[in-house]
Amino acid sequence: MELQTADRTQSPSSPSSPSLSSPAAPGPLASFVRFVVCGGGIGVLSSFAVPLVAMTMPWAVANAVITVASTLLCTELHALFTFGTGRRPGWRRHLQSSGSAAAAYAVTCAAMFLLHAIQSAPGMLTEQAVYLTASGLAGIGRFLVLRLFVFTSGREGPLRPRRPVLPLPRPVLTQAAVATTC
Repeated sequence: MELQTADRTQSPSSPSSPSLSSPAAPGPLASFVRFVVCGGGIGVLSSFAVPLVAMTMPWAVANAVITVASTLLCTELHALFTFGTGRRPGWRRHLQSSGSAAAAYAVTCAAMFLLHAIQSAPGMLTEQAVYLTASGLAGIGRFLVLRLFVFTSGREGPLRPRRPVLPLPRPVLTQAAVATTC
């Protein structure tokens, strides 16, 4: 009497299963365009939302609330649309994305601090040029961090080579083994 065991080499959720394969992730250029559209669009909407929310609370609190909400929304959009992971991000990805946003914020603040250390009274045009340049460079850096580190699982990334999946050994059930367990 031989017991039937399930074949464990392929599960329905394995990436090699043809029926449940997720769509291919967009290429680097398409991802970057989507990153700019999503992040820029949410940024513009946030700039209108802060003054509206500031009518009910202090401006600094309104800015913090809108920043947190927009970062959460952007992370959702980046996971589903920009980088095509096919699923919503978990807390780990939200924290990593928030960390990259905080680093981008620090870069723009440092650029403005450096500008004011070098030039005591820069003009508005100079301030805008420095801020936009720093913001653009920070955005490119954030895109690279998100693409290469945060949203890499589910597709092969340049820094994470794919490990081969080895099948689990199938147990051999003999009649004697079955008789001792029953």
